[in-house]
Amino acid sequence: MNLDALLKQPEGKTLEFKGNLGAAEPFLRSVVAFANTAGGTILLGVEDRTRRVVGVQDPLVLEERLANLISDAIRPRLIPEIALLPWRKTHLVAVRVFPSPNRPHYLKAVGQEEGVFVRVGSTDRKADRVLVDELRRYARDTAFDEQPLVDLDSEALDFRAASELFAPVRRLTRRDLTVLGLVVKHQGSLRPTAGGVLLFGKERERLFPDAYIQAGRFGGRDRTRILDTVEIRGHLPTAVEEALAFVRKHESVALAIRGARHEEEWSLPVVAVREAVINAVVHANYAQRGAPIRLSLFDDRLEVENPGLLPFGLTVEDILQGVSKLRNRVIGRVFKELGLIEQWGSGIARMVTACRDAGLTDPVFEEVGWHFRVTIRKERVAREAADPVEQAILSLLRDGKGHTTAEIARAIGRTPRATRTRLAGLVARGVVTEVGSGPRDPKRKYYLAE
Repeated sequence: MNLDALLKQPEGKTLEFKGNLGAAEPFLRSVVAFANTAGGTILLGVEDRTRRVVGVQDPLVLEERLANLISDAIRPRLIPEIALLPWRKTHLVAVRVFPSPNRPHYLKAVGQEEGVFVRVGSTDRKADRVLVDELRRYARDTAFDEQPLVDLDSEALDFRAASELFAPVRRLTRRDLTVLGLVVKHQGSLRPTAGGVLLFGKERERLFPDAYIQAGRFGGRDRTRILDTVEIRGHLPTAVEEALAFVRKHESVALAIRGARHEEEWSLPVVAVREAVINAVVHANYAQRGAPIRLSLFDDRLEVENPGLLPFGLTVEDILQGVSKLRNRVIGRVFKELGLIEQWGSGIARMVTACRDAGLTDPVFEEVGWHFRVTIRKERVAREAADPVEQAILSLLRDGKGHTTAEIARAIGRTPRATRTRLAGLVARGVVTEVGSGPRDPKRKYYLAE
């Protein structure tokens, strides 16, 4: 376990700092939340707000107590990795929790209904019934949209509408409904799946009243002044194009001359907008009631938000690396067949590339409440260039070993005081991170921010 790498990071979905154990329940909630979500590490001996390293007393005693607490208080049982990590003249205790195949885990004293927690950002949240059901489906390796709706028959699907949507791709047959997972055999009869109804159900709005896109254009940078709003309630594949049409209606479009052709240029990159909408439709948690997919246009940004967190086991860092897990397999399969998805796991990368090519900052991906949000900002932001002294500091830190103020000062030929000023500026800009026991720690080290 790389202690320096842990100390460089802020708290988040897979990392929790605790100055000491204190009350047992907050610690146990974090263990449960990590096991249920994407795994993670709890580092005891580091203050959570300041990241000041304070160490722990009696690390061997603490290690045994933590192991007993976890064994006695959590069901199904968990066996995390507990390690004692030396740091200068003290020790830290790291509890590494792996994503569990036996979800959902819960606090024994609270019970299965109230004791299930998941990780959202740097917080532990109590899971509601919908989320607990999703954890159970994940453990069974089934998706919500694959479940049969046993009170309906196959005629509940609008075969004509489905055929018209598939017409530009190929001729749709009744057998294709089974191949695509739109219907499944249940107790000898064909029944539509939740995904089939969400895509082509005749009574989709009655059965899934929140399965639509709510699009809004707001004046300014908040939701105070509504300029236009529309509810896009068509079949999910066509809803993507309707959402793009709404964005086009409200965004400035210029004509660029390329050779003999005139091409439209949006103030927002159309590829990024399309991918954000498709991602929201394909990965929304349609079991979650009370909130549709939301597309919000502001003067300075576009937000696309869908109900549901990232699929269990995934972090924002994972999806930026191209790792993907499909929450809705039926919807994803149909979107792939229709050519709306080019390649699994490529959508996030396409969004990032499109924004960079347009001279915009990278889109922001985040879990907010029980939702997942993509934000694309409109303004072109010039990246602040490092001057020669800062470039020398950054060049030194690229070795990843971490360096003290004194080491950096010697390397760049500046006094320690002048070097501290430079480092403070780089830290404030988020380019460099510092690790130590406090602002007066002469041994604190600096690293390139990840």
